[in-house]
Amino acid sequence: MARLSRWVGRHVPTRESVEANRYLRPVAHRILAPALWRFTRRSVPRGVALGLFTGVLFPFAHMPLAAVTALPVRANVPVAVGTTLLHNPITTVPLFWAAYQLGHWVLRFDRSVPGAPIASNVKANVGLLHWLVSQGGPSTIVGLVLIAAILSVLGYFLTGLAWRIRIGRKWRKRAARKGPKQAI
Repeated sequence: MARLSRWVGRHVPTRESVEANRYLRPVAHRILAPALWRFTRRSVPRGVALGLFTGVLFPFAHMPLAAVTALPVRANVPVAVGTTLLHNPITTVPLFWAAYQLGHWVLRFDRSVPGAPIASNVKANVGLLHWLVSQGGPSTIVGLVLIAAILSVLGYFLTGLAWRIRIGRKWRKRAARKGPKQAI
């Protein structure tokens, strides 16, 4: 544990190093705004929703994108960046498979459409590129958008609920410590 904390201490940038970075200097006052780094009941669920959305929808550079988009929506930056880790090398294949299956189901590529059925057209042109452009790509994109939207809404509400439960427990503990009120 001590080794991990030393590694984090060496590699995580400090506020001063972010302010001193010449590339971030023009926007440092926005990035380092204290409201974006505080854990509040409004900023944390926003950060979770934003991180889940960008983590699922954008497979590359999702962390910087989450940090940049956290600024205008006033979401917690560390939470937004941290929740993008849902999309990692271990979860990429199951996520894309689920997105393809969901998109395939939503778009109903196996059903007949007025005119010629899509499935018969795909079978006629068996090439992988044709399948990717006509069926695989659209299904995966639609599925990713749906999964990103559903996960971000669920993340927002579940984080808000967890926050309320946590605060309720704190209030009950505080009330139990003070004991019953005495009449004057």
